[in-house]
Amino acid sequence: MAMTKPDDQEVTAIDVGPAFAGDPDARQATAALISDACEDIGFLILENHGMTRELLDRYFTETRAFYDLPQDQKDRFHPTGPAKQRGYHGYETRGLAYTMDEAAPRDLRESVFLGPVDDHRDYFAHIPEATTAYAPNLIPDRPGKLDQTLIEVYRSFEQTAANLLELFALALELPETYFADKIDRHFSIMGCHHYPPLPKPPLPGQLRTGAHTDFGAMTLLAVDDAPGGYEAQFEDGRWVPVFPRPGQLVVNLGDMMERWTNDRWHSTMHRVVNPPNIGGADTRRQSLGYFMHPNFDTEVACISSCLAPGEKPKYPTITAGEHIALKIAKSHNGAKSE
Repeated sequence: MAMTKPDDQEVTAIDVGPAFAGDPDARQATAALISDACEDIGFLILENHGMTRELLDRYFTETRAFYDLPQDQKDRFHPTGPAKQRGYHGYETRGLAYTMDEAAPRDLRESVFLGPVDDHRDYFAHIPEATTAYAPNLIPDRPGKLDQTLIEVYRSFEQTAANLLELFALALELPETYFADKIDRHFSIMGCHHYPPLPKPPLPGQLRTGAHTDFGAMTLLAVDDAPGGYEAQFEDGRWVPVFPRPGQLVVNLGDMMERWTNDRWHSTMHRVVNPPNIGGADTRRQSLGYFMHPNFDTEVACISSCLAPGEKPKYPTITAGEHIALKIAKSHNGAKSE
């Protein structure tokens, strides 16, 4: 286990390899580093997280080929039902800034979304509101075997997130299995995002991804190194670039984890900015995000270790499904009809 913060990087990078391998001393030491990062800014970078470079490189190559397909072929994978976090969504059709109640233009990207690979619909059949959270996937199967690669990536993220949540539990002075029964039927979303060179100047305030906080417990993110990148807003108001090295993952907390920890840990605003040379071929950018959403019926209530003596929870108890539904509804405000 090691912690690094290069001179040109303000987000802490943590080597989690020994902790993930089960070294007890490394697990406690890594949990302490995670706690510091989560209380400070809510962002960290993972080294030796277990996802292979081969798999991530294959993902970027194969999804780039999908985004190069003619528009009508991509549109075949657009969802037609109420489950909007599935399949392909075209360029400039969604806007994350709406989740912050900002009347910003739509995001300058196109995306493919996957939901849970395991089928939990029967288990949640008694909760009608859970229907869209566990809807079947609509996964592009071209070119090549893209659908198989996307499922493999989802599974790898699933395991990495479970491993990391054990360290989160230790960081919160809880048994490391605390989150296990809260994620065994999760409805996490994987977003495969493509930011093409901008075909025209953006509207005022229009970004590749508008400023927002994430919805769920946490996000794991892999990105390429193209211009026009990821930025986090520090407490002093500065927007700070976050640029992981090849093979590293960015982790940021979501609103649900902030709520769970009574604001002890932070869900931080972030965005994807436009490149300086908006139309340059080298500005084409891709990212891969796994948005960890616990089981739909998990109660999100203040964790006892996050309450000081005499302190009361800042938020009422809510289920994970209710929390995510509120955020998703906002993200579609002002979007084109789907």
